[in-house]
Amino acid sequence: MRPSSLLTAALFAASLSLGGCGGETTAPAEKSAAVAGERLALQPVTITDWKDVGALVTSVDMADARARIPGILDSLSVREGDMVRKGQVIGRIVDSRLGYEGAAYGAQAAAAQAQAAQADAELERVRYLHANGVYAQARLDQAEAQARAARAQVSAARAQQSAVGAVAGQGAVVAPSVGRVLIAQVPAGSAVAPGTSIATITSGPMVLRLELPETLADKVHVGSAVLATGLSDDKGAAVPRASVGRVYPAVSGGQMSADVPIPGLASTMVGRRVTARVAVGERQALVVPRRFVETSYGIDYVTIIVGKDATSRVPVQIAPTDDPARVEILSGAGKGDTLIAVARGAAGK
Repeated sequence: MRPSSLLTAALFAASLSLGGCGGETTAPAEKSAAVAGERLALQPVTITDWKDVGALVTSVDMADARARIPGILDSLSVREGDMVRKGQVIGRIVDSRLGYEGAAYGAQAAAAQAQAAQADAELERVRYLHANGVYAQARLDQAEAQARAARAQVSAARAQQSAVGAVAGQGAVVAPSVGRVLIAQVPAGSAVAPGTSIATITSGPMVLRLELPETLADKVHVGSAVLATGLSDDKGAAVPRASVGRVYPAVSGGQMSADVPIPGLASTMVGRRVTARVAVGERQALVVPRRFVETSYGIDYVTIIVGKDATSRVPVQIAPTDDPARVEILSGAGKGDTLIAVARGAAGK
């Protein structure tokens, strides 16, 4: 064989050997000096365990302005959203029968008054004749009794007339408390019965009423912390924080209620359904400042020191906490891992 052919064969064999070994090479580990930054050793801490629940903006109580007599709602001077004061007349109910009854009792009172005047005149005549020895004492006593009876009939007729007037006065529909009118759906001219609700009015301070599953009955109590996350549509606004002021013991349909007083809660929001987070206990969790987490293409990563001078960038699952600057690591990193807060240049890709 020629020397040139031997050289060609040797070069070909060497290239095959190098090609077979190329698939087993690995990239060198990243040096920690390239990602130097603040370090944090992961250790469990005690945090508040929150539960998302529904809530209703309402007042402590709801007061009804009701009809006290039967009749026709002659007028209604308020509408939904109006503010009213306690004792304010917001409507009037008219019963035409009361007018006729009042007139009848008035006529009876006038007739009784006339009979009383006649009885008094007869009494004076009998007294004069008794004084002159014409009538006996029995006749005088009889005249005095008749005069007293006539005066009593006058008083009775006037009392009946006053009673009719008092009943007619109950036709005024009065606001039972200070508050805002929520419902006023009975139109003027409608026939109403005693007890009919003419208007519903807020009563007492505004509260956030939590709707809790009955499984939280032994976890939520007076003083439990609450975050009113749904009161504002502005994601950058501070979340109002309060505490449970009252827990209702009754359970209906698998749910119980609790009131959370929040200062400044407007009565214009009555009936609005929002979300809230209530503290149901404490637990151990891995919590880190948000700056230790990097987000790239929608995936969250942390940088962990895996050796003396090497790091590893691993994906993690995180969850928010009640502090916007801190997050909880659910998976991907564990107790004892040391994190590095890397530069944020690649964050948010």
